[in-house]
Amino acid sequence: MNGVDRVGLWTNQSKPESQALASQLTHWFRSLGWEVLTEWEEIKGQGIEFLISLGGDGTLLEAAREAAPYKIPVLGVNLGRLGFLCEIERDEVYVALKRVLLKEYSLQERLMLEAVIKRTDKSELRYTVLNDVVFHRQSMDGMVTLQANLSGEPSVSYPADGLIISTPTGSTAYSLSAGGPIVSPDVQAILITPLAAHSLSARPMIVSERERIEILLARGKECQMTFDGRENLILRSGEIVKIQTSPLKALLIRLGSRSFPRVVREKLRDRWHE
Repeated sequence: MNGVDRVGLWTNQSKPESQALASQLTHWFRSLGWEVLTEWEEIKGQGIEFLISLGGDGTLLEAAREAAPYKIPVLGVNLGRLGFLCEIERDEVYVALKRVLLKEYSLQERLMLEAVIKRTDKSELRYTVLNDVVFHRQSMDGMVTLQANLSGEPSVSYPADGLIISTPTGSTAYSLSAGGPIVSPDVQAILITPLAAHSLSARPMIVSERERIEILLARGKECQMTFDGRENLILRSGEIVKIQTSPLKALLIRLGSRSFPRVVREKLRDRWHE
């Protein structure tokens, strides 16, 4: 290490605004004597101070998920529409960065989940997610029934279009649109939310972060699975997905200007009290 301060930029390649801002930030940091890294293979091996995500919540998810094993803090700049996760908006970026360089921030740990798919051929696939694991029926198929085993015991059966297993961070994503509760990121818990349930007894659940959840296909030949909206794999009858809290934590930089109630109020546009 040569004592040079380094920062990483994680950009959304599909957003021209993200690319333009990355170029501006590169010049700004270099004028302050900082080294700027933009390639992940360099970023993860160079001991950077923090990583700046330029995009929306999806971009921040990618950045935080990749940074978690290296304990790299991530600052999210929102260039998207909703932005529940991003700490700052585009017009706040330089004021916010000056505060970050002065160490005027706190780090918030976000719970992540580890999902292990046990195939019938004894092989395993492993994924870490910050938002959710989603099970969804195939587009042309009918309803599926997904069984959730808690603590090794059959607990809840969900005849539905699908099922979402999410973190508190993911409670404001797909789970929210499916009727799940909004959960503060400070709460250590796992959410189970059915998609278009076909039974009045199939209700959303919130369980302890220490819970070990097993999901299996009790009815139907197969269904789709996604992990933070990626991969898009197939779960078949006889296979099991084991989900539990990951030992990894996503580290998000917080400047203290956006409380959770304020974010919920602003993003859901709830103005009835004003």
